[in-house]
Order: sequence, then C-alpha cells, then structure tokens
Amino acid sequence: MITVALAPYMAWAKTRPRPMIDLASSNLLACDIGDLPGARDALQIAGHNDEGFEPLLERIAARYGVTPDRVATATGTSGANFLVYAALVGAGDEVLVEQPGYDPLAGSARLLGAQVRTFERRFEEGYRLDVERCAGSMTPRTRLVVVTNLHNPTGVAAAVGELRALGERALAHGVHVLVDEVYLDAAEGQPRTSAASLGDPFIVTSSLTKAYGLAGLRCGWVIGSPDIIRRVRRARDLVDGVGAFPAEVLSVVAFDHLDALRRRSRALLEGNLALVRAFMATRRDLACVDPSGGTVCFPRLVSEPGVAPLVRILLERYETAVVPGQFFGAPQHVRLSFGGARETLAQGLRAIGAALDDLGTR
Repeated sequence: MITVALAPYMAWAKTRPRPMIDLASSNLLACDIGDLPGARDALQIAGHNDEGFEPLLERIAARYGVTPDRVATATGTSGANFLVYAALVGAGDEVLVEQPGYDPLAGSARLLGAQVRTFERRFEEGYRLDVERCAGSMTPRTRLVVVTNLHNPTGVAAAVGELRALGERALAHGVHVLVDEVYLDAAEGQPRTSAASLGDPFIVTSSLTKAYGLAGLRCGWVIGSPDIIRRVRRARDLVDGVGAFPAEVLSVVAFDHLDALRRRSRALLEGNLALVRAFMATRRDLACVDPSGGTVCFPRLVSEPGVAPLVRILLERYETAVVPGQFFGAPQHVRLSFGGARETLAQGLRAIGAALDDLGTR
C-alpha cells in the first residue's frame, strides 16, 4: 500500500496553485489541432496496436535509424521510464540516479523494491556528467544507471564522449544505462547525438512532449536492443496493455510534420532563452549554469534568506510560480521554465526580479 508520495515533486506539481504567471510547468507551449495538418481527417477511434501502432513504430525507428524491433511505445516519457524499470529492476537491486535529479526516476525504483543510490552532478562543474564519479558509485547490485540529457533540472547537455565513456564503464559492470532524452530535441544548435547510437548498453526514452508541444498525445517510446524491447513490451502487458489508439494515430501525423514542429519550438525557445540569459546577467543575487537549450534552467539564490521566502512572495504578491529546488535535491535553487508564451515569461522574470528586490538580496 502506498501511503506517502514516492515522487514528492509530482505530487506537488499536480496539487499546487495555478497562478496567472506559471513558470513551474516545464512543457513547451502547447500545439493546437491546426499545427497538425490532416489530423482531423486521419483520426480513428479503434484499430490494431497490440504491440504498438505499426506506422508509429516505423516512424520512431526511422527517427533513430534503427529497426522497429528496437522500439516500444509507452504513455509519455514517464511511462517509458517506468516500463524500463519494470522490465529490468526488482527487489534487492540497486538503481543509480543523478543528483540533482527528477524525482520519479528514484521513486519508480523504490516502488519496485529497489534501492536508490545517487551520484552528484555539481554546480561548480557546470553539472557535467562525471563518468568516474558515476562509475565509482556502482556496486555489484547495480542494475541500472539513469541520467537525463538534457539534464533535468538544469538543461545542461552531456557530451558524446562522456556518454560513450559511461557506456564502456557500464558494460564492464554488466549494467544498462537509461538515458531520458525528453528535452534533447529542444537543444540549441544542430541536432544532438542520441545515446541510442552508442550501442546496446544504452536504453533511450523520449516523447513528443517537451520539444514539440504535444504533451496531450502522451506519445512516448523506448529505444533499446531487441531483447530489452521484448521485455519492455511484456512489462506493458501489466501496466496499461496498449496505448490509446487515437493518440497513436495523431502521433503518426505529428511525426510526418516533425520538421515544422521543430521549427516552431526553436523559434519560441531561442527568443525565450535569450530573455532568460539577459535577465540572469542583471542579477548578482542569482547564479545559473547556462542551459544547452530545452525548456528549463536552475538558478541558485546566492544569498539568504533562502528559496522558501522567494517562492512564497512570488506566489502571494506577484501571482507567479516556480519550482522549489528541494524537489530536485538542491534546496538553494529554483527550477524556472521558459517554454511558454514569451510575454508570460517576460512578466514572470520581472516578477522574480521584484520579489528578489523585496527580499533585499542584492
């Protein structure tokens, strides 16, 4: 029986106040039906998708340059992550998770009876993925190493060399590396290399949510070896069976317009991130590792009185929400989303500046 929140951030996110200016939600500004040409005509209510809708599997596979037997569909990236855990992790096993980190990645392991170990991604090091620190935390009971790329909550990208080295160390220990890439397609500049191209130690999860503004479709997936994918599909038999067929049909339409959706998100995020960078440059009371893109960043409050009064004043005086860093294991930080409408972001940044001035942090 679950009597406490295994993922406190998720419990908070679902029950928190919804103020006028919401910089706590990490989703990209949502698309509407007009952003998916042909969607109305393509919509179907029922069809065959027992092991995933075949046209959707084919499109995801093509996106990664793999065969469909290396793809499993899931309900969003969160659902994909849980299916990987359910397929690979059990009571007495250990799961090694980055810190600061997204708390469902630890909560899912605990729900399945596994122990959670953590390794640090440090502010002073730009939150880089330290392979030696991670490998030094592995034990004979480690079954899965879990990282996010772009890193949630900081938006920092892992270098390909770091990921490759981590895969080599994991292979030597006989463990898999799960890389949650839900933000990766929203990275700045040229497309980033997916860990799916780095060999079988890696399992990749992602979805159409953070980079494409299609959270409502709940289209998620797992990329892995054929053996891993068979196990993931059998785990799904016990979780939700199959995906929602209308959502999978619309997801095919989305994949057929992925380039246009990517252009939409880049146009929004490039301008929004420029606003965030300009704001951070004016604040001596905030320190922030520059994100590599995505929709979130993770500024640290340099001085007292701490994050709790800032969060409270933002909500009560300025109708603005951010995420307290305690939910990611970093209580002197807040997570700030810049994936929404530009004017909302501008208003939110002004509110944060005013609240900091109220606190006298300069």
